[in-house]
Amino acid sequence: MATLKRFYRKTNILSSSGKYEITLDQRKLKTPQGKIFQVDSKPLALAIATEWDMQKQIIDKSNMHLTALCNTVIDNPHNYTKEDMVNYIVSSLEMDTLLFHSNENDELHKLQTENWDPLVQWFCDNYRVNMIKTQSIVAPTISSKTKLILTRHLMSYNYSAVYGFMYGVDAIKSVILTLAAAERVISIKEAVKQSRLEENYQISHWGSVEWFHDHNKYDLQARLAAAILFVHLNSYSVSYQPKENNKN
Repeated sequence: MATLKRFYRKTNILSSSGKYEITLDQRKLKTPQGKIFQVDSKPLALAIATEWDMQKQIIDKSNMHLTALCNTVIDNPHNYTKEDMVNYIVSSLEMDTLLFHSNENDELHKLQTENWDPLVQWFCDNYRVNMIKTQSIVAPTISSKTKLILTRHLMSYNYSAVYGFMYGVDAIKSVILTLAAAERVISIKEAVKQSRLEENYQISHWGSVEWFHDHNKYDLQARLAAAILFVHLNSYSVSYQPKENNKN
């Protein structure tokens, strides 16, 4: 990948027609498709400007996760609708890391039960659903009711926030951990730690290539942190309360 030298001295934001743009000196930031980079949230615009301001002599776009998230939302290169992304997240639930427990290693299974079961229970209690774990390679069955409740919850967010959720789920392979982090039930570090529980168990027994595993851990933390921040900065007043069934 060709490197890009820093070509600007300072960053700033400006308001335009109710949206916020980022400037690099006197130039307006644009997306890969050449569109003006605009966001609805002033705090998000400030975070993006800070991301660009933190670049040194060489611009390292691989670590500019908020910028990448915004670029994808603005350009939408895959033509995703909000419904497409919600369906993807809901379908990912059946492959959630926290639902797959070891059937070959009792020590690992105990760790998974102690660490993951409380988070699965939180998910069930918070969204009033039931989840089934598995100890086989066959994915557990997710009920239609659970899918509907999760779909309604995610659809209550705007397009950008839903993309943030999808980015987080893809990063740590867990809908449950991503939602728990978004709800501040667990920290970003703890969410990543739980997503890597089996890997960390193997490392504790067989050792690791220190620089590689550390890089992987910090990269996941950065990606998930960006995803959750993106959700929060694009969500103005989203709350969730499951509706009671109407009684005649």
